[in-house]
Amino acid sequence: MYSPPPDPDTEQRMRAHHARAAEALDVRAEPGGEFWGWAGRTLGTPARTATGQPAWLRLVSSPEDKAAGKLWDGAVDAQHVFGDLDGRRPALLAVHDAIDDATAYRAELSARVDQPVLSDDPVLQHGLPLPDSWWTDLAGTLEKVAAVGTDRVAVRQQYMGRAIPEFVGIPAPAVNCWTAAHADLHWANVTAPLQLLDWEGWGRAPEGFDAATLYAYSLLQEDVAARVRDAFPVLGSPAGLAAEATVCAQLLQTVARGDNLTLEEHLRDWSEELRRR
Repeated sequence: MYSPPPDPDTEQRMRAHHARAAEALDVRAEPGGEFWGWAGRTLGTPARTATGQPAWLRLVSSPEDKAAGKLWDGAVDAQHVFGDLDGRRPALLAVHDAIDDATAYRAELSARVDQPVLSDDPVLQHGLPLPDSWWTDLAGTLEKVAAVGTDRVAVRQQYMGRAIPEFVGIPAPAVNCWTAAHADLHWANVTAPLQLLDWEGWGRAPEGFDAATLYAYSLLQEDVAARVRDAFPVLGSPAGLAAEATVCAQLLQTVARGDNLTLEEHLRDWSEELRRR
């Protein structure tokens, strides 16, 4: 979750279009806090439908000429392919599109998840004692995701070929198996009992990509990171090397841009382990 955008015009514009979307979808926004995305690109609030069903109304904006493709259609595609994933993802109830002054807006109305996310930050900053059943549920859910066929792409081979040598210092490992992945599995996107939120970027990635992503965001908490490895034996195996190297490269790239600096030392230790492998 981010703060409201520093530009007051963006803040006012997003709030106005969020209200218009609520009216178009016949829902009422409820008190309980606004949830802003990066730079004011998204705005979400709790809502309630005309029949009283609790819901979540998320508005995303984009320049009109870029309102297409993987990220724009991620939630719609996920609903079509997964539904509610046996209760592990909030179902998408309705979508409303609008264009105003060369900016596209998409409002996504989803079933509301009552449980809070496990962390306010994608990087886990505290210990997290979760029952074995939670880890079993997570592993089983990711197996179901991985079994789905899709032409959506979350990780491109070209990116791996460029970023892994630059940031990890090894040639990009061969990918023996590409599978569907949530592709943004961090601690601010999961709840207990288990729900997986934010399906914007899902698609094909190297086997083990979701497990490697969750591991990376757990590195500040040694016990949790070890638990991730226990739950996902693909980590540390030859089959998982491509996914681990990709995630490590992605996050080291964010460090180079000034983000996720608390992870830098741990990521460099991980990259050293990957070079030894």
